[in-house]
Order: sequence, then structure tokens, then C-alpha cells
Amino acid sequence: MQLTGAEILVRCLQEEKVEYVFGYPGGAVLHIYDALFKQDTIKHVLVRHEQAAVHAADAFSRSSNRVGVCLVTSGPGVTNAVTGIATAHMDSIPLVVITGQVPTAAIGLDAFQECDTVGITRPCVKHNFLVRDVKDLAETIKKAFYLANTGRPGPVLVDIPKDVSAQLCEFHYPKTVSIRSYNPVVKGHSGQIKKAVQLLLEAKRPMIYSGGGTILSDADQQLIKLTRKLGFPITQTLMGLGAYPAPDRQNLGMLGMHGTFEANMAMQNCDVLLAVGARFDDRVIGNPEHFAQNARKIIHIDIDPSSISKRVRVDVPIVGSVPNVLEDMIKQLEADTTKPDAKALASWWKQIDEWRGKDSLKYTQSKDLIMPQYVVEKLYEVTGGDAFVTSDVGQHQMFAAQFYKFDKPRRWINSGGLGTMGVGLPYAMGVRFANPKATVACVTGEASIQMCIQELSTCKQYNLPIKIVNLNNRYLGMVRQWQEMFHGDRHSESYLDSLPDFVKLAEAYGHVGMRIDRPADVEPALREAFTKHKNDLVFMDFITDQTANVYPMIAAGKGLSEMILAEVEDL
Repeated sequence: MQLTGAEILVRCLQEEKVEYVFGYPGGAVLHIYDALFKQDTIKHVLVRHEQAAVHAADAFSRSSNRVGVCLVTSGPGVTNAVTGIATAHMDSIPLVVITGQVPTAAIGLDAFQECDTVGITRPCVKHNFLVRDVKDLAETIKKAFYLANTGRPGPVLVDIPKDVSAQLCEFHYPKTVSIRSYNPVVKGHSGQIKKAVQLLLEAKRPMIYSGGGTILSDADQQLIKLTRKLGFPITQTLMGLGAYPAPDRQNLGMLGMHGTFEANMAMQNCDVLLAVGARFDDRVIGNPEHFAQNARKIIHIDIDPSSISKRVRVDVPIVGSVPNVLEDMIKQLEADTTKPDAKALASWWKQIDEWRGKDSLKYTQSKDLIMPQYVVEKLYEVTGGDAFVTSDVGQHQMFAAQFYKFDKPRRWINSGGLGTMGVGLPYAMGVRFANPKATVACVTGEASIQMCIQELSTCKQYNLPIKIVNLNNRYLGMVRQWQEMFHGDRHSESYLDSLPDFVKLAEAYGHVGMRIDRPADVEPALREAFTKHKNDLVFMDFITDQTANVYPMIAAGKGLSEMILAEVEDL
């Protein structure tokens, strides 16, 4: 039996157990949309902008450990999607992005709605394909899913010309694929693991530093077991929050540019550092030269060999799947009669507790102005810490990371590497489709939310009861903070003086809107939104203190111990 290329694509997606495709139709993909219409196993979600399609598929994947799938048309459909693709690429999120292309005979002739999709997306995908023959389509889709979800995950793009989607071919979907040049290592080297365990047992001032790779590989249970077995302090990156329970005493909180004083000081002053699924990026360690000032032994576990010793030289590199390597480390620890130096560890914890005494996240909530930190703290209380929380990018993102105590993985969904404004609402949509009974809150700002606010229409169409927490300070908050601190307080284009009435705007889309401008009303408004309006999308516009800044902060080019804890305190 022969099928069209479009029908073959749909059958391939069915073979991969795809439940949702996020997309927006256009001329080059109409055969594919027609094939989707003729079946009922795959559900299509019609977004209002192609960027949101990729973001929603991205969050679907982040919150469920399934490959996200999106579908856009050629030309502007692709270029609109690039921001979402780059966002997923920076955070290593497994996606299969299907794009339409002009007919093969028209490629390169500047046809209507043509662009060089392969060329444009090459820098921001794990791999991409242009399918020129329908006979290659099924195997290409199989390769796309395999590449996206193995090794270091990432987005894989498949560009399908319109005539290929119409051509006839017999359907055969391969059970497996083999790519000669692609063989990711999943098992860590036993000798390196033995060296690592020996270093950990000899440490006087140990530290565990975990990142997004721990969550993406579902290694949270192994991480918790190893950390508790050793009794060592642990810190997480922005992308790693939730892999180790935030309320646990051994957890020093997030590190880096806006990390806690105790996490950054322990990171800087440890003698043995175990890095797990993290990449020592600039927002985590600050200036590499400053980080290298203190001698320490570094163990680095990562699935991607190119991430090891990329910014910081490490002593014991271990390439492999994080859960596999941690399991092997735990087995070696259990078999070894040697134990960590209890006296040295007690002294190290004493020092850490002194750093903790700084209370670097302290803020003051007045009777008159709502502090953004207070809203996030109350959100945590009202949801019992059990919500999926998405965010956009800026001050509100940092406040959410600092004050919502994530104790489970895949509950904190944000753009870490690319820092993409506008992701919060489509992220919340993707999370809700992946977790249809979950409580989903989107923490955003009045600037970020407007970048994809048209997705309120999508939320109405699909009855998504997301709770939007808008921390409205009438500024591009993080831009204003940097201008205040490093540009002579000159607020160049960071003040927003023509904002919409968000309550009326939400109501215009058919949702519930609330405006909250008194601290006493914060908790009641949140409780009303999550109880009385449990089944509605509620847009809560919290009018917050315009002067609130994110502390601690490490200025660009500074080191981990050069933190600004308040306006007048520089350590």
C-alpha cells in the first residue's frame, strides 16, 4: 500500500507514540495538515505564533521527558520558529521540528516563502535534514527522534519540500537506525570513576555542583542518594533546580550571578568539586581566572565530551550518562570501607553555616508596596510547593528561582542558556498539555508577557487553567537594575509608560483578570485564583515595588566571592 509523504510522516509520528504536535499551518505544509485531519490519534495544538509552537513543544518535553514535536510552514514560519529552536538548543531539550519547504524544483530560486532553512538553523540545532526524496522520509524521521533524545539531547529539524509531502511511496518505519559517526558514550570509564571516588573520600572541603544534565537524564534519585551518603553540601544551577530538594539542609541553594552567598563561597573555597551534568558557564562561575585562584581538584561528569574542560580545566573527566556514572560511584562507595573525614567535614559545615548566617536573600516587606519576593513566597505557600512553575526572563525569573523551593525535578521550566523573553506563557501551555491535571503557574513580568501574549487565545481555545503571576514594576526590571548599578542610573529605554490594562486584556480574551496593589491582598488573591477559579486561566497583575533589585549579584567580569549583597555592601 502506497502512502503520500504527508501520510508517511503522520504514520512515523504515530510509531513514535507522539501525542501532541504544536504548530501553525501554511501553504508548504497543507498536505501534512490534511493527513493530520484524517486521523485521530495525534492531537494538533494550534498556537498563534510559530515561536510559541516551539516553546510549547520545548516545555512539553522539559516537563515530561518526552520528545516535543512542532510543525511550521516554510519561509516566515521557519524564521519565526528560530528563536524557539535556539532556546531549546541552548538548554539541550529534545525536539523534532518539522518544517515545510517550497517544492524541490523551486529550491534556490527565491520562490514565494522560501528560505534556506538548513542554513539558517544549522548553528542552533543538534542536526538538520532536507528530505529530497519521499523514499528517505521514514528513515529520516527515525534518525531525527534518535538524535534528539540520545547523547546530549537537542532539537533536530526535518525540512520537507511540498512535493515530497505529496509523492507516493510504500511505508516502512525502521525499528532501529545506526549512524556511523554518532555513537554517544553512556557508560563511564571505571578507572576514572575509581579515581573520583578516592578524591571524594579524601576531601576536607568537598562540594557537589549539579546542573540541568542531572534533570534531563532523570538522575535525581542517584544524585540524592550519593549526596546523602557522603554528607556533602550541594548546589544547583538555574537549570538544575529541583534535582535535589531545596528545603534539605545539605542544599545550599542556587549558585552563580544571583546565587546564595553560602553556595558561591563554598564553590570558591572547596578543595574537591564534583560537577554533575553542568558546564561551568559564565553566569555560574563568573570570571574563570578568579575561579582558578583557589587550587581544587575537579571531577566532571557529562554525556558530552565537548563540555568537559571547555571553560575550566578538570582533573578527573568522566564521559557518560549521569545516572549510570552516579550508580557506579554509589556502588564503589558502598564497597569501600573508607569513610569521609568526619572531623574535617564538621569543620567545613561550620564554615558553611557561618556563610549561611549572612541570610543573603533577606528582604523587607512594607505595608504599602508589594515586594516581588513576597509574591513568590506566597505562591509557594498557596501551592504547597507542588506547582509546575514557568517563567519568562528577567528579575521575576531570578525571584522565582530564589524563593520557590523546588523539591522535585522538571517542575521549574525556564530559558536558562538563551534567556528568551516571551517563553513563560507558551511554556505553561506545553506543561499543561504534558501534565493535564497539574497546577501550572507562569511567573512573568509586564514586558516579557507581551512578547507572546497572543497565546492567551490558544489558552482559551484549549481551556488551559494556567495562573499567570505578573510581577509588574513598569520597567524592564533587570535592564533597569544594570543601568542603575553600572550605567550611572541612566534609564535608557527601560521604562514602560504605555502598558495595557492587563485585567481588561485578560477579560477580552475570555479569562479572569485581577489587579493587586496592596501587600495585604497578595495571599487572598492567590488563594482565590487557585481555589475559586481553579478551572480558569487567571491573570494576576501584581503592582510591585519599582526599585526592588535581585540580590546577591555578581557583576560581569567579577568572581564568585565578589558578591554584592545589598546596595551598600560589596564583599
